[in-house]
Amino acid sequence: MLLIGDNTLKLLSWNIQWGRGIDGQVDLARIVDTIQRIDDFDVICLQEVAIRFPGLAGSCGEDQMAELASCLQGYTPIYGVATDVPDGSGGRSQFGNAIFTKLPVGQVWRHLLPWAAELSTPSMQRMLLEAVIITQFGPVHIMTTHLEYYSQHQRNMQIQAIRDRHVEACAMSQRLYLNEECGGTFEVFPRPETAILCGDMNFPATAPERERILAPFETGIPRFQDVWSVLHPDQPHIATVGIHPVDFVDQPACFDFIFITENLAQQLKSFNCDTMTEASDHQPVWVEFE
Repeated sequence: MLLIGDNTLKLLSWNIQWGRGIDGQVDLARIVDTIQRIDDFDVICLQEVAIRFPGLAGSCGEDQMAELASCLQGYTPIYGVATDVPDGSGGRSQFGNAIFTKLPVGQVWRHLLPWAAELSTPSMQRMLLEAVIITQFGPVHIMTTHLEYYSQHQRNMQIQAIRDRHVEACAMSQRLYLNEECGGTFEVFPRPETAILCGDMNFPATAPERERILAPFETGIPRFQDVWSVLHPDQPHIATVGIHPVDFVDQPACFDFIFITENLAQQLKSFNCDTMTEASDHQPVWVEFE
């Protein structure tokens, strides 16, 4: 077991709505202040991070990755672009997910998720950002995503693609470290079967999509477990949206999840949610392992 720092691992996941709070103001400093007030995290996974996207409500087209990175000193920033379109001024507007980590980073993958044509249903390109982080428990492939909101059909395809990437990672975990003749771009880096999947899944905890994520794989591939349910098996999920007024749910619900492979369950210590902050239309959730 590789030990880095103390013997805990703290990971936060939050859909920050490009820094736009319940008050309608885009304030990335408020996002960072909220995170740092909660705890000192080893890994921070954010959804809805924008670069030069003035069309977003309240935004002036700021480079949010640059702003967040400047505030999160000591973290390695990793960005995954889902939407990449002209900004109307000769540049590009980008929108996606981000990982910031204090721990060593191995290989990184940026997977575009399926986006089928549904001509009468709003949708947008979605992506899965995956990075191998060298943690106290060895290498872990950490994935963060933001699934489609309007279409269950799209979400089901995206979930299947994420499950396929996990199966792929488990197969790749068996690759051999070859001799020097296969170095350079052919160098083998770890892609372990141990995984954390987090993000805004855009479905409530009672939806069938959650069961799709938790479904068993073929023999030998560790399945995902819902952190909340591991720790609180007989309790309804804590709400992560709708605690404060929003226009996309009728009542408070859980849309933001952290899933772990079953081989991490014994290290799981706690799951928490900040239900008070109004810095985004979602609440931050976090997990601690030891």
